[in-house]
Amino acid sequence: MKTIEQVLAQLKKLGSEQTRKTYARHGIDLPMFGVSVANLKVIAKQIRGDQALAMQLYKTGNYDAMYLAGIVADGKKMPKRGLEAWAKTAKCAALCAFPVVWVATESQFARELAMKWINSPNEFIAVSGWGTYSGIVATRSDQELDLKEIKSLLNNIVAKIHQAPNRVRHAMNGFVIAVGSYVAPMMGQAKQAAKEIGAVEVDMGDTACQVPLAIAYIEKVERLGRVGKKRKTMKC
Repeated sequence: MKTIEQVLAQLKKLGSEQTRKTYARHGIDLPMFGVSVANLKVIAKQIRGDQALAMQLYKTGNYDAMYLAGIVADGKKMPKRGLEAWAKTAKCAALCAFPVVWVATESQFARELAMKWINSPNEFIAVSGWGTYSGIVATRSDQELDLKEIKSLLNNIVAKIHQAPNRVRHAMNGFVIAVGSYVAPMMGQAKQAAKEIGAVEVDMGDTACQVPLAIAYIEKVERLGRVGKKRKTMKC
């Protein structure tokens, strides 16, 4: 088993100035080595299953280590207080949208925390909330979902998305896409919400990233015959 010191040394060795610049353009303003996601996945295979190490990595405050922790950690083993601590210490949109969402979606507390987080005045915690609920609809059977609650959330998004904080708009738009793509009984309602929302403007920093038009995305999934096909995991 690797120690935290060994993994950090490995991350430092694999870091590059170019990757640090790329991450910075995406709004990541945290200590980092600048390790590519491809290399993080290689390391993850070496320490997979080491929950204690994953928790140590996240506590470092180093972006690369925290992202790696999200790949390695098993959300089913995370206590609620641990998940809330991860959300509170995720100081950039990338950590909220990926590591936090990955582990929270796997947890038995996923829906409870998602509903709590989406109402947070903290932009990043709200992003984690919408992302986690998107993960829920993407990975769990329709029978496990509260369709009335999801409909209410869609209505909430239609009413508030254009006034929401920057990154929250992006996460809300992603939720509409997730519902339309993964919850077949609600595709029509998601498409209607997407039409009412229209284009969503989000400052994506100094990048070429664009916010997908929700209606176009859902219709593409529909044309491909993939509506309702669930994911095994949100980790990628």
